[in-house]
Amino acid sequence: MSRRLFSFFFALMMFCPLTGAQDTSAQREQKEKLEKEIELINRQLSSTDSKSRSALSNYNLLSKKISNRKKLLEASRRKEREIADQIYLKQKEINSLQASCDTLAAHYDRLVLSAYKNRDARVWYMYILASDDLSQAYRRYGYFKSLASQIQTQAAIIEEQKAELLRQKAALQEMKTLQKRQSEESGRELDRLTGEQKDASKLVDRLKKEKKRYQKELAAKKKQVEALDREIARIVREAMKKSPSGKTEIDQALATEFSKNKGLLPWPADGPVVEPFGERYHQVYKNIKLPKNNGIDIALKSGTAVCCVFDGVVKQVLVMPGYNQCVLVQHGNYFTFYCKLRNVKVKSGQKVTTGQQLGVVDTINNETELHFQVWKDTTPQNPESWLK
Repeated sequence: MSRRLFSFFFALMMFCPLTGAQDTSAQREQKEKLEKEIELINRQLSSTDSKSRSALSNYNLLSKKISNRKKLLEASRRKEREIADQIYLKQKEINSLQASCDTLAAHYDRLVLSAYKNRDARVWYMYILASDDLSQAYRRYGYFKSLASQIQTQAAIIEEQKAELLRQKAALQEMKTLQKRQSEESGRELDRLTGEQKDASKLVDRLKKEKKRYQKELAAKKKQVEALDREIARIVREAMKKSPSGKTEIDQALATEFSKNKGLLPWPADGPVVEPFGERYHQVYKNIKLPKNNGIDIALKSGTAVCCVFDGVVKQVLVMPGYNQCVLVQHGNYFTFYCKLRNVKVKSGQKVTTGQQLGVVDTINNETELHFQVWKDTTPQNPESWLK
């Protein structure tokens, strides 16, 4: 193997780990996000409020926590598999390098043996002087000179490859150590998940025993949801109502900018989504259909600031049963709604900007959650498809 070829393979080996750097960064960010959400849920579940909070609400928090834990466990196991693949490739690389070293060493031994057989300078001279002509003598002289050069070059390449082999073996050992740590982390995640699933099972048993009580709670919640949805729909229709000239007075430029930012809007507050958008059946009472959620519910720490997700105008600030204060912001023919607030800092007709604080999340019935909605014209959208 020539120096040039060896250098090429070495450069290739150095480049390969870099190709996954971006993926590793994204995985690390996702892991940190999931762990942060679990920490927040743990804080809520361990607070004194959890004793008086509805078991149904606790179950929703615990379900989200288990969902996040499963994602962490899968990410940990995926990392294990990635490391195992890297170990396999690294071992193949070492085997190939070892074979190359052995071949070079055998070649070197033959060169040294040839030089040893011709170690007497008088033999060299006689061999050169016995040439038929000057051209043959020059070629024979070149051979002996080249032999010495080859021995030196070959020795240098062997030393270089031996050093590289040692480096690769050290890297392999580091990978095996990392694999062991990753396996231990996966084991810890599995233990946590098992414990959390047991807690969830206990809550399920409790909910099943008190089904009638929680059916009443669900019925009361359904009324509150329907009242909120009716009021929001009324306000949106009012905002979209055409003027006598037949035109709808909306800011088209602002609407266009809002639509361009789909999937890029900042979150109104940082926390896990414990109630997703849309319709679904209850996780425990499988035959009970939950009230349709026109938005999402985000679990937050008490006192968390809630911020506007895009430039707009406050259309209305209202108070609704079960939702306390709600702020409705218009962005052309798009609308965002922020409910379950206290200490609201804006008023109707006020222009607001992206990231501006609207108020603070309130704790209602021992639940600290933000209810957030996004509408286009008179149609509610899934907020998670709009948020970053």
